[in-house]
Amino acid sequence: MRWDRVADWWQLVKPRQTALLVFTGLVGHASASAPIARPGACAWLSLAGSLVAAIAGATILNMVYDRDVDAVMRRTRHRPLAEGRVDPARAALAGLWSSWLGIGWAFALAPLYGAVVLLGWVLDVAVYTMWLKRRTVWAVVVGGLAGGMPVLAGRVLAAGRVDVLGVLLAFSVVVWIPTHIMTFSVKYAADYRAAGIPVFPNRYGVKATQYVVGLSTLLAAQLMLTVTWLLSVPLGYLGAGAALSAVLIGLAANALVSPDVQRNIRLFRFASVYMLGSMGLVLLARA
Repeated sequence: MRWDRVADWWQLVKPRQTALLVFTGLVGHASASAPIARPGACAWLSLAGSLVAAIAGATILNMVYDRDVDAVMRRTRHRPLAEGRVDPARAALAGLWSSWLGIGWAFALAPLYGAVVLLGWVLDVAVYTMWLKRRTVWAVVVGGLAGGMPVLAGRVLAAGRVDVLGVLLAFSVVVWIPTHIMTFSVKYAADYRAAGIPVFPNRYGVKATQYVVGLSTLLAAQLMLTVTWLLSVPLGYLGAGAALSAVLIGLAANALVSPDVQRNIRLFRFASVYMLGSMGLVLLARA
């Protein structure tokens, strides 16, 4: 076995991004009073397996579709498909197979859960990547909606319905996406311009982008704290969530007042820590 080829295929599923989205799905499941360490372990494994397959499949298909764009951008030009180290037809087949497995598995577990997983797949692959990403800066909103589907799906599988808390959890991810993505687009604005991908910094300027990032950060922190409070978690967890939110808002304010690349990168990196930590607190409180 050639480990360099294994590594190429591993890159196609964007393991860190996929892991974070699957983790939010587990938190959504746990938030509905379905602790993963109890008899629901089988449900947890099925949830994780179906989400991994569906999200990995969608990610591979996105990479296949965007390989021409990736080849132009300095940040992505060394990806396996952009450099021709993986055959696009084989990758597309793998993406379709993985997507079919994940979505089919989800429908077998529960039709409503399957419908939410399918909706997330359609939003990500068909609407965001294939339709809007190359046409409008507002595609990021659809990308955010797709990112919110795993946590909603997890809660739907446990609760058996779409409820207010599930929607709030999903929107806490949706409004967090600009903090994560737009700070990145500020750093690589020239790359996106060269590739013909419209992004906020190139369309509306860096200052306007920072205002959007600041607003989305406030909304994400407010929503996440509201959901944590509604879940009646112990005060210690709520306090830890408030501390994480305070750091995130502070970094966003710092980047807004004195915007530069390093401040944005610090905000970008902490945004992932924030989402992981905030969701982790809900999981721990429910375990």
